[in-house]
Amino acid sequence: MIAVVGAGLMGAATAWQLARRGHEVTLIEAYDIGHKHGSSHGSSRIIRRAYTDPFYIRLTGQAYEQWRELEDDSSTPLLRTTGGLDMGEERDPKAIADLLAAAGVPHELLGPEAASERWPYIHFTGPVLHHPDAGVVDADQTVAACVRRAIEHGAQAIIGTRVTGIDVQGGDKVLLHTDDGREIVADTVVVAAGAWLPELELPVPLPPLQVTQQQVFHFRQREPSVRWPTLIWDGAVHLYGLPSGSDGGTLPTIKVAEHDRGTPTTPRTRDRVVDASSRTRVSGFVRDHLPGLEPDPVAESTCLYTTTPDEDFVLDRHGPFVIASACSGHGAKFAPLIGAMAADLATGHADPHPRFRLDRAG
Repeated sequence: MIAVVGAGLMGAATAWQLARRGHEVTLIEAYDIGHKHGSSHGSSRIIRRAYTDPFYIRLTGQAYEQWRELEDDSSTPLLRTTGGLDMGEERDPKAIADLLAAAGVPHELLGPEAASERWPYIHFTGPVLHHPDAGVVDADQTVAACVRRAIEHGAQAIIGTRVTGIDVQGGDKVLLHTDDGREIVADTVVVAAGAWLPELELPVPLPPLQVTQQQVFHFRQREPSVRWPTLIWDGAVHLYGLPSGSDGGTLPTIKVAEHDRGTPTTPRTRDRVVDASSRTRVSGFVRDHLPGLEPDPVAESTCLYTTTPDEDFVLDRHGPFVIASACSGHGAKFAPLIGAMAADLATGHADPHPRFRLDRAG
């Protein structure tokens, strides 16, 4: 039996991938499905092909294939294409365009005047990369679809139960203790605990991990009928933007947030208080660069990042344990692919990629 600890995006996707392959799976989640305590909640995450690293450009292509498989298997639309823009004085659209061209990914490189004609509700100050395949995925619906289909494929789900202890027995079995007194015996354990990973006492050498509390803000569109692309801006501030979905309320809004400058915390000590300085910076950016939005947020919230020093993922096997966590604030777009890769590790069908190994820093 394969146990999966954590039913966020990565754990839920792993349980789905394993169950649909016919494996015996038990999925264990400390909270309700779709809870707001970690990194996987909400109606909007960016999916895109534009990276400054050819490795991730290749992975995004594989991820799109897995998203379509999940949509087909669950009969649930999860991915909405909007197109995406990369810009900012510290972003190099030309370099990204060259990488996309080498990978055969459709894209356009535009000057600020041409971009302003197409997207008059955005103020451009330099070259812009547009790639039409970018879009938005619904994290809440993705988790729900993966868990539902995993159960329908035969998985057992234990919800509202926390793993409190992990013992290795004889080297080939793992005993999981839970807070409701259960003892679950597994041949392999996939740990997809996100921000809780550093708190688990695992016989596994983890890389350095930093948990931070991030904040996101939702700004109302001045013209509700306008279809906004996703945005990546690297400059004096490093931000992303995308259509909010239901998180922003009943009227169309755009979610804008800083990718960096989170506050170090833990899942147990986070205060859930939005950082006022981040609100000021993001609102100022909206006022200066996104004239198509009202500059005062109509909704805001916090979430958690778990980040490795190199911002690569952790996806490796150590004895009976597979670690599939620490996705460094950019893993959501890869969720069904990471689920497939974790399932391959759990069943012995693949070796870990060197970029994702636990010991890569050594």
